[in-house]
Parts: sequence; C-alpha cells; structure tokens
Amino acid sequence: MRRAGYLLLLHKFAVDEMMTKMRIWSEEFDHAHEHDPIEHITSRIKRPAAIAAKLHRRGHPITPDAAREHLDDIAGVRVVCPFISDVYLVHDLLRQHDMETVLVKDYIAEPKPNGYRSLHLIMRVPVHLSDRTEPVTVEVQLRTIAMDFWAAVEHELTYKSGGAVPQDFAGELTAAAEAAADLDARMQSLHDRTLPPRR
Repeated sequence: MRRAGYLLLLHKFAVDEMMTKMRIWSEEFDHAHEHDPIEHITSRIKRPAAIAAKLHRRGHPITPDAAREHLDDIAGVRVVCPFISDVYLVHDLLRQHDMETVLVKDYIAEPKPNGYRSLHLIMRVPVHLSDRTEPVTVEVQLRTIAMDFWAAVEHELTYKSGGAVPQDFAGELTAAAEAAADLDARMQSLHDRTLPPRR
C-alpha cells in the first residue's frame, strides 16, 4: 500500500515539475513577448482504481512496478494554446529542456477517424528527490482552444451514451471537428498577419 502511494506521489512530483515549467514560460512570454502561447494548463493523476482496471485489461499484474513499467498515462498534463503554431512552439520548448521525449503522436497532422485533433507526447520528467533523481513518465496533450472544446463536448456525449457515440451522432461530430479545424486555420491566418514582417 505504501509503495502504491509512493508511486502516485512520484507522478504528482513529475506533474508539479511540468506545471512549474509551463507557468514560468507563460509568465515569461507575457512579460517579454507580445504573445503568450499558453492559454491554460490542467493536470491529473489517474486514480488507483483506474490504474488497476487498466492493468487488468492489459493482462498485467496489479502492482506499482507493473503500473510504472506498462502505463504511460498515470500522470497527465493538458496544455491549451490559442493557435496551432503555439502547440508546436510549446512542443519545441519541451524538447529543449531536461526531459526526454519518449513518443510523439501528432493527431493534428493526422486526425483520428472521428476528427479528434491533438498533439500527444510521452515525456520522461526527471524528479529531483533528496537522495536521487527519478525519471517519471508523463503524458502531455497539446491542443488549441477549438480542439479542446470539441474534445470536451465529444467526451461528454460519449459518457452520456455509455461509452459509444450513437451512430447518427458520428457524422455530425466529425463535421464539427472539421469546422473546428477550419476555425483554427482561419484564426492562425489572422494571427500570422499580425506578426511583424521578417527581415
């Protein structure tokens, strides 16, 4: 039991590290630049029951060691950005610091069949303890405001439908995702026109 609690504590520390970096960057951009690429940040730690259920579904023993070895999403951070270019800017910032990128899934360049768009990263974050440094895995989702709105509503509809969107909803949800992507493209174009010309 103590080891399970310690596992969650390590992941909380990793999220704290990530959230601190994001807040510093956001404040720095607010102070030193004309545009902040981070609209808002949220985080979560997966509940023990959800960790156990996922390990069970995948056929792994329900132990802290198995959770740490086989699950990449115990800790999660979501970064919502104003523009598509900001998503990739924040990704670049993460790659330049003391975190290892384990996996990148670009659902913006290649959306899921239902229209879902987001940039998913699996990062290994160094957690500096009093006597050692522990690398801890964190799932990072980067998306625009429009992508986040669509994903939140899609999740709500799926949850209310018992885990599967009704067939007559599927086409409309995909069309809504396309409309959100079109809005993102238009807003990006407007943003690009406000930037000073390159010399």
